[in-house]
Amino acid sequence: MRTLLNSSDVLRHPMILDQLCINIVLGVSYHITYADTGEIIEAAASFVLGAVNKEALSVQQSFEISFTQVNTNPVPFSGNPGYVVGLAVRAGFKPQLCVTSGIIQNTNKYGQLTILQSTAHQDCLTAQEARTPVLFGYNMISGCKLRITAAMNCQPLAQVLLGLLMGQSFPEYVASFGNSQAQDVLDWVPITHLRTSEQTYRKKSSCQIPVALEIEVKWTKYGSLVNPQARIVNVTATTTTTTLKQLPLGRERTIPITSSVVFTDISSPAEPGYKAWPTINAKLPHDFFFPFV
Repeated sequence: MRTLLNSSDVLRHPMILDQLCINIVLGVSYHITYADTGEIIEAAASFVLGAVNKEALSVQQSFEISFTQVNTNPVPFSGNPGYVVGLAVRAGFKPQLCVTSGIIQNTNKYGQLTILQSTAHQDCLTAQEARTPVLFGYNMISGCKLRITAAMNCQPLAQVLLGLLMGQSFPEYVASFGNSQAQDVLDWVPITHLRTSEQTYRKKSSCQIPVALEIEVKWTKYGSLVNPQARIVNVTATTTTTTLKQLPLGRERTIPITSSVVFTDISSPAEPGYKAWPTINAKLPHDFFFPFV
């Protein structure tokens, strides 16, 4: 439970109640607000209080600090620096016009990279607005069912299905780190688009409709072996199409439309018996450093 204290209030002092120590500080969060000139104009502290057994030998505390420029809507990070499992994958667009040199992002990080969300009624034509964010480390699959009749026109149906799978604005780039800055364009990974077909042979006049979108996110462990950070190195979006055959009048069929996300760890495994500081078991000649002292 979090309670906002008034200016005249003070923090609750720790006290012993039976076998518990209550009002123990388990976490502290500092938030600094600054102006565009770098001047700090406001500071706030948030404390997380809890209870521990008085016989506990140690207590784990957490500390964090955040900075926000006044009159701005910053995009929340998904890790600092590496991605954190369960937080949204950050994505954005590179502007076509040279009005800015950075990546344009949606201020809502859960609306940046999304896939089709499964709904209770499972009707694709009524689920176009249902989206779910892509969360780092979570393999997901979702979908719906499309009822096709003989009266449906192929080309408009293909456009509707493509918008259903890709969403209104599918991003072009994904942040390699959870804290990648928008102005550092080289710190963003372009999304590679591929297209496959379920049938290798088809007539030129046949109609192709998209039926699946698979997003593969390849990531690697970056930095120290003691505290590795998750870094995205490649993102591929593969759209699968199938041939739509003309149905006789009065007939209909139902086909599944699916979206999926797969996270693949491509980190190189550490070699067994690796030593951080290899040594040489040999004697150096007596004049090895001559004439240096």
